[in-house]
Amino acid sequence: MEYHPGFDIELTHDPLGFSHGADVMAPPLELRRLDDVRATLRDPEASGPDVLYAIAMDIGPAVDRPRQVDQNILFGACAYAGGTVGEEPVRSQGHVHAVSASCGTSTGELYEFWEGVGIVYMQEFAADDPGRCFAVRAEPGEKVLVPPGWAHCTVNADPSRPMAFGAWCVRDYGFDYADLRARRGLAWYPVLEGGELRWLPNEHYQHSSALVEKAPGDLTEFGVDGAGPIHRQWQQRPHDFDFIPRPRMDDPRWQSFIP
Repeated sequence: MEYHPGFDIELTHDPLGFSHGADVMAPPLELRRLDDVRATLRDPEASGPDVLYAIAMDIGPAVDRPRQVDQNILFGACAYAGGTVGEEPVRSQGHVHAVSASCGTSTGELYEFWEGVGIVYMQEFAADDPGRCFAVRAEPGEKVLVPPGWAHCTVNADPSRPMAFGAWCVRDYGFDYADLRARRGLAWYPVLEGGELRWLPNEHYQHSSALVEKAPGDLTEFGVDGAGPIHRQWQQRPHDFDFIPRPRMDDPRWQSFIP
């Protein structure tokens, strides 16, 4: 991969997914197909690849698992197909992280891109007023943090090739799709026109919000170094990542957060 995540894992193209070394935990791949995401597409009848993305949750060196279980943190890897779905690039359908029983709140997610070009789109609320909206474009090695409670999706911004990333999240994760499906998706749709990606508002929201397109921000206030793989950073400083499984919602860093 263009950026190596710090343990023995590689992207595979056919089939879409990952290969890894003998010392790496090998969870079964979860496949997300086109029919799984139709409810949040701009054109629910659009055609595209059958398998849009593959997910390997709880992947990484087996020696790390006891410490991750104790901390209630989990590392996942995702591989996205190239191509388009109608006029949209391949993307996830979007969700909000459900309230985790372990901490009593929704939790955040820390991404690191490995291959291709990705966009993490996020909005404050899965409601008629979506609040602040950001489209954060990331290249290999760059990190993006989604705050607790924010609705978000991931977009393959370069349809000419697959995309891959890893992410830290809480172990007892869950996804809430209901509010987004009721509004036919997030507040902004990514659309390809003449090879360029632009954003169109979702008319199923009663209130519109401006969309800020940007590069990833500085995450050092969360203890995340932009220079090294986030899996290796966790190995070296695991408790710097406690804000993932045990977020404090009164933490002022969340109130003024700009991704």
